[in-house]
Amino acid sequence: MSVHVTEPHLQTARKLVEKAHAHGGLAPLDVERFWADQARAMKDPFAADCPQVPLGILMAPECVFAELGEPEQWHRLIHDEAYRLGLCRRYNNLAEKIVGRRLLNETPADPTLKMPPTKELYEIFEGRNLWHEESASYWLHSAADTEDQLKALLDRVEVRLDNLRSFLLPPGWDEAMARLKAAGGTFPAYRWLRGPVTFAMSIFGVEKLIFLIQDNPELAARYRDLILRAILKRARILDEDAGFTPETAPHGFGFADDNCCMLNAEMYAFFGWPILKGVFDRYSPAPGDWRYQHSDSDMGHLLPLLGTLNLSAVNFGPKLTVTEIRGHLPGTVIEGQLAPLTFSRNEEVNLVAEFLRDFEMARAKRGLKFAPSGVINAGSRLTGMRLIMAAIQEYGRY
Repeated sequence: MSVHVTEPHLQTARKLVEKAHAHGGLAPLDVERFWADQARAMKDPFAADCPQVPLGILMAPECVFAELGEPEQWHRLIHDEAYRLGLCRRYNNLAEKIVGRRLLNETPADPTLKMPPTKELYEIFEGRNLWHEESASYWLHSAADTEDQLKALLDRVEVRLDNLRSFLLPPGWDEAMARLKAAGGTFPAYRWLRGPVTFAMSIFGVEKLIFLIQDNPELAARYRDLILRAILKRARILDEDAGFTPETAPHGFGFADDNCCMLNAEMYAFFGWPILKGVFDRYSPAPGDWRYQHSDSDMGHLLPLLGTLNLSAVNFGPKLTVTEIRGHLPGTVIEGQLAPLTFSRNEEVNLVAEFLRDFEMARAKRGLKFAPSGVINAGSRLTGMRLIMAAIQEYGRY
């Protein structure tokens, strides 16, 4: 049984799944009505006129292989645009029939708007982002193994930050930016990144960062402050090259920080929280500005601290309940709490039961966007998405 799901939830879920099987696996659904209500619900999940729980599942390219019965070629999916777009078009043909929308991007990139890549935050700290075939993904590798090596690395980072623009921007950047602006394109602002604890642990090691904070807080504080300084300086340089001033730069910032759960509250208050606070103070200073945190981990011990950051939306691990999150983040949109494996394994009864559980907890105060507590994993199916849509339409209206 899924976490916190009750037998009444399961009984109701089984009835909807039976209806879906009676219709060839497609749950009964007024598709056009759903998407019309979805558009209204997405404007503000807390609104008094929000008609239903908004759906936070719009699938991902990782889903194409299982849906199409194609062999998995993950590196090619990322790097071969023609191959990826071909799969996305075929996937969208199915999606249009099953859920009434084309979900994945199938538009080729405009070559006139293509920009040479800038150096990333991890490159400022000399990390290496390497492909691992066994996990079909890129992993960031460490740049220092001992405290002495970390000190030397931070010395080099400080020098780099003093002349960061020349380090970040590749040859031909100014000409490419001028071409982009002449073509009417805009350069995307730097407003999303790997969260500070995950980043710091990738560069120095998980256990090593924990021991560093405990045993050498002075060096840990220097590491923390340089990460914050690098984030803010990289963002400012890219803003300026895009033509923004501090007053006109777009607001909002989001983090994906899975590893922050590995710090206890005291350590997180010392290392992670100040970085989020510093970035939000710069780029999300107004009450309505976007402040986002994703951590698909057990985050209960950090909820009181995160509750002080006035977060707009969060996406936390599936062991947390809507009620637990709402207790510390009363005005925050909760994106969850569907267990990702429930979705990717197509556990039909549990898909519906977990929605019923979450809606029951959210109904009084609203603010739920039903979505996986983490990423949408490979194997997640369009029929499962439609089943959730049907559950929302049948049982998730306010």
